[in-house]
Amino acid sequence: MTARPETVTQSSTAAYIRGLAAQHHVTYSQTPSDRLALHMTRLADDAIQPDDIECILFALNRAGHLSRRQLVHLQVQYLREAKP
Repeated sequence: MTARPETVTQSSTAAYIRGLAAQHHVTYSQTPSDRLALHMTRLADDAIQPDDIECILFALNRAGHLSRRQLVHLQVQYLREAKP
């Protein structure tokens, strides 16, 4: 589900998120709810495709390794670093 090219370095938030997923053996699997959300945003003409790092964040949250607050903090930090 890659929408944006990843432009961050290995020492960045993206690397931290990947490391956290590896440490906890977490991978992302798209759920029926994810597919529904993608279709709803597409139909609303507001389609947003999360990239691989964002999907890993969702998986870490679902697995209980990140709170919603931590997920949002890391996502904001990641997106700030990914800005061109």
